[in-house]
Amino acid sequence: MTERPRLVQHYARFLPVTAATPALSLGEGFTPLVQLRRLGASLGLGNLYAKVEGTNPTGSFKDRGMVLAVSRALETGATAVICASTGNTSASAAAYAAAAGIECVVVLPRGQIATGKLVQTLIAGARVVAVDANFDQALTVVRALAEQDDHPVAIVNSVNPDRLEGQKTAAFEICDDLGRAPDILALPVGNAGNITAYWAGFGEYEAAGRVRGRPRMWGFQAAGAAPIVTGRPVERPDTIATAIRIGNPASWSRAVAARDESGGRIQAVTDEEILSAYRDLARMEGVFCEPSSAAGVAGIRNAAVAGELDPDAVIVCVLTGHGLKDPATAERSAPGLLEAEATVGSVSVALGW
Repeated sequence: MTERPRLVQHYARFLPVTAATPALSLGEGFTPLVQLRRLGASLGLGNLYAKVEGTNPTGSFKDRGMVLAVSRALETGATAVICASTGNTSASAAAYAAAAGIECVVVLPRGQIATGKLVQTLIAGARVVAVDANFDQALTVVRALAEQDDHPVAIVNSVNPDRLEGQKTAAFEICDDLGRAPDILALPVGNAGNITAYWAGFGEYEAAGRVRGRPRMWGFQAAGAAPIVTGRPVERPDTIATAIRIGNPASWSRAVAARDESGGRIQAVTDEEILSAYRDLARMEGVFCEPSSAAGVAGIRNAAVAGELDPDAVIVCVLTGHGLKDPATAERSAPGLLEAEATVGSVSVALGW
């Protein structure tokens, strides 16, 4: 059997790796680019796509950056990794640390992590400390701990440049699959590392002659956690979209640069708009993502309704994580079970047939 190249191996010329970098992999990357035909048609868009990052090993885009961050941590002699998290980062860090045979420490806001993500983190053996604080305060603690000399520990949040280097590979894949760069890339914005990474990836592919031109970067924050939109940090961010419930993004200035350099936008979408897009992705396209992932789709829908989009534009929405990351929201959003006796007649009545 011919072994498929690893993500880092496949795009090695664009990544900070050498022959000494450990060959760590859980099979990350190479995620589907799915055309959203029914949803696109309902919005008058003929070329609407989703980059479905929930098919990564731990169910989110974080694996792209984590494989490189943990590999490089091993290369530099670290015996542990540490992160603050709203859930996906911790699940990914725990999995790759387990594969690497090193310790993983997570500091997270108490009671603010979706069940699926927390369970993933714990089952992989991470040491998890819950604090009575928000994500931004948790990250401050993590940064201070990583600077101590007592332990050779590497921080693997998106403040680690290797994380963003790995995450930019999704931009390469989109271009490879389309045979071009999209006109618009729409994605959720939380800590703002991903919009930064995508913009870097598109730029590097253009510079290498792989594509001509780059997309406009459209980022969307939840209305209750929209510091870039309002222009000031949000002390108590509040949204159903837990993955982007961040009030003071670490990559704020770089996200603004990506927006401005691309002629793009960063706007807010409400929780209701996010959940509407989340349900429609599942019911119209069979694509089950976590709520925060649908923020980009919600933003594109708003723009389509406002008549701001060329019907022929090639638009890619990044769906950052799998729907099973947040089963509680899925259960609340899904229709209830129908009940019947185990007979054809009773089941027919329940179905209204």
